[in-house]
Amino acid sequence: MPLFVGRDAELALLGRRLNRVADLASGGALAIRGRRQVGKSRLVQEFCDRAGAPYLFFTATKGASAVESVTEFLSDLRDSALPADREEIPAHGSGSWPDAFRALSAALPDRPSIVVIDELPWLAEQDNLFDGALQTAWDRLLSRRPVLLLLLGSDLHMMERLTAYDRPFYGRADNLVLGPLNPAETGEALGLDAADTIDAHLVSGGLPGILRAWPRGVPALSFLEAECADPASPVFSVPESSLLAEFPAPDQARRVLEAIGGGDRTHANIAAAAGSRQGVLASGTLSPLLHRLVTEKQVLAMDLPLSTRAGKPALYRVADSNLRLYLAVLRVAHTQARRGRPEVAFQQVERRWTSWRGRAVEPLVRESLELASAAGELPWAEVEAVGGWWNRQFDPEVDLVGADRAPVAGRVFFVGSAKWLASPFDRHDLSAMLRGAAAVPGFAPGETGLVVASRAGLAPDIPAESIDLRWGPEELINAWC
Repeated sequence: MPLFVGRDAELALLGRRLNRVADLASGGALAIRGRRQVGKSRLVQEFCDRAGAPYLFFTATKGASAVESVTEFLSDLRDSALPADREEIPAHGSGSWPDAFRALSAALPDRPSIVVIDELPWLAEQDNLFDGALQTAWDRLLSRRPVLLLLLGSDLHMMERLTAYDRPFYGRADNLVLGPLNPAETGEALGLDAADTIDAHLVSGGLPGILRAWPRGVPALSFLEAECADPASPVFSVPESSLLAEFPAPDQARRVLEAIGGGDRTHANIAAAAGSRQGVLASGTLSPLLHRLVTEKQVLAMDLPLSTRAGKPALYRVADSNLRLYLAVLRVAHTQARRGRPEVAFQQVERRWTSWRGRAVEPLVRESLELASAAGELPWAEVEAVGGWWNRQFDPEVDLVGADRAPVAGRVFFVGSAKWLASPFDRHDLSAMLRGAAAVPGFAPGETGLVVASRAGLAPDIPAESIDLRWGPEELINAWC
């Protein structure tokens, strides 16, 4: 993978913020949050390197005391390009963030500059008064100077709380949620064709921490086979460290996440799988946990059946496809790799690869169709939501439903199937898709469109007029371009 790929929109956004600081001759603040290994620090470092402005980049240390953190902050400030006279920066910190911020203010030059505070939630853990000290320093000192303040953190909930209405820094910083690289950027990084790019994106989750270790031109299974010989590979260590950071103890939340990663998608199945010797996990315990994992931790996603009629049950999935692969497959393979059995480890991966990929690609197909619709590239201009549909018996389970809104639609514009196999979509698949489509509330024969998303295209015996839209790897990738 090249040293830096993609992020053009984010770099442009940061550049505009710095230009605004220069034009107004006053400060601006931006809080950047995203999951671990998504590339927050790398993005901001790239921006600082390109901007040509003096900057301070301070990274907090988890578990450090306030005295240690302030001392390190002052040391980084002294070594940065900000101060005109480094000797004026105190050599040792007292543990007082108000004093540290006063030293920062005095060191800021008259021309535009950048101040980065990385892993900010760890500072708030160390000192309950940190948020208030930052707010006071910003209001009285820093915002009056031409400085762009960038606040970075991986704890999504803590970073969201930083600018919440009941917190000291409310109204003072805008928010940027940094997601992983998109599939097109993954393809650019690895130099793969469209089909292999999608496989690589599913394996890596678009995380730069994994893609940096991925040789250009190497397909997903070949990469995984090589990595099974290296127990310290990022493909294992990145999701493992993410789990340890978010769930340091094997509590109920961790058991729920592992149950979903293992393939249990419904509330009832999750309750059974995450239960204990005392029985299934009670609904009064599980429901708040699921809500927290979806809304606060954002480690899970919840899907509801999409049609013109409200439906159940809700289905849960691990939002990050790399973590999903780790929980479903790679965790077991990692155990074998640690025991010096790479062949057995890869056999575990290879055995489950096809079925895992077939399920994991569905959200990606749906999102690509939504993006294409927003760009006016689908035959149905009013499509705003793409999901799936199922009943309580999961018979049938329809992969694709395009509608004007979700989860209860006013109109269904298309239904379809996602078949992501080496073999093409054939007549048997077409018959199954038509049977499933007829069960979707809102489906109108002859009016509702039919969509096929297939890795290997359509079989020769499928009449072209029977399908309204064919969606292959190239179309999926192009939706992100």
